[in-house]
Amino acid sequence: MQLEEADPKGLVRESYAIEGITAEECRSIFVDWALSLKVGVEVPAAAAALIAHYGAGRADHPMTGVLHAALEAPPPARRRGGRAGRFAE
Repeated sequence: MQLEEADPKGLVRESYAIEGITAEECRSIFVDWALSLKVGVEVPAAAAALIAHYGAGRADHPMTGVLHAALEAPPPARRRGGRAGRFAE
């Protein structure tokens, strides 16, 4: 995957350039980044490309941790509580 396709607005690149950035700020930037991807670009593939390019040798950077979390499978869906969970339609 091309870097321009994985980070079209340069949001992740800029996050690595910000000194003292926090994990919370990185998560906010991640959401903006994920919403800026073109249709058909999968988040895990793009995140892996960005880790390989920007995260190499920077395992302690908060954005590297956020991108690694994007590679993990989501937890299984659970039953929701409340009335909707008790009564089937």
